[in-house]
Amino acid sequence: MSIDLLPEFIRENYEVHEWKHACAILHHDFPNEWDDILAVLSDFRLNRSWITNPGGRKSKVSEFIDSYLYGRDWIEKEFQTHVVVDEHTMDTPTHKIDCFRNRVALEIEWNNKDPFYDRDLNNFRLLFDLRAISVGVIITRCDNLQEIFNQLGRGSSYGASTTHMSKLLPRIEGGGGGGCPLLVFGITQSLYTEDE
Repeated sequence: MSIDLLPEFIRENYEVHEWKHACAILHHDFPNEWDDILAVLSDFRLNRSWITNPGGRKSKVSEFIDSYLYGRDWIEKEFQTHVVVDEHTMDTPTHKIDCFRNRVALEIEWNNKDPFYDRDLNNFRLLFDLRAISVGVIITRCDNLQEIFNQLGRGSSYGASTTHMSKLLPRIEGGGGGGCPLLVFGITQSLYTEDE
């Protein structure tokens, strides 16, 4: 498996799954984007304050990853797509990608309702079929973080119907991403740090 291309720190501190040789594609065809993804994952830590002090519209986890990648020329991207039948054009807008650069699409799903995974995977499938992206990446949380949330008295904020790895994998294995190569990282307990 091309997961062996990942540095030891990432293999040991994230739950990693790939489909259709996503690591090899990123490593060989998109080395700059690959380096950026490895850098943000290596520098990321899950701060206690991010769990105990809920944020506003966007979680501190998403904010950290977004701003890190935006500082390296990634952007939030919505593709303008259309279907043309004879002379009739119909808009078929896609959902915005959290972080996009050079045909690599990355989504952060920290604590949304789990149908957001369906939206992300369908978006990856469509954009891959339209030859707009080459790889889809999702950063989410591992199930075992629930123990930490419970200990901090925040367990109810991270319910069973929110985004975590065991909700994502069946969707991918069921073909939700179509032919799009996918790489998934789950944030584990080992990245948790006491910052307060």
